[in-house]
Amino acid sequence: MQFKLQSVLTTAIALAALAAAAPASEASTPAPVPAGNCNTGPIQCCNSVQNASSPSVQSLAGLLGIALGSITAQVGLDCSPISVIGVGGSSCSANPVCCEDNSNGGLISLGCLPVSL
Repeated sequence: MQFKLQSVLTTAIALAALAAAAPASEASTPAPVPAGNCNTGPIQCCNSVQNASSPSVQSLAGLLGIALGSITAQVGLDCSPISVIGVGGSSCSANPVCCEDNSNGGLISLGCLPVSL
């Protein structure tokens, strides 16, 4: 059982890395929202932001048992929370986003909108 769980996690991490390296799909990116308008939790800094319909996102979600259902917003991959409080703004050099669901340990965040910091 432990070996199987370890295999699934290793595969999920590998797919996340692959998805982060893959170019985002062609759908238009929504306009950034101000950082103060993110009321779903901490702003996330994601290494990659892609459409939920992206094959790499679909594969990763399937391996993790996450049902994407009718999600049409962007999906953040390999995310960590950041703080915009303090002088000088944030420390995100990738993709700052505000996501509706950050409950998957940072591996995948659902319903994301870009944030202007």
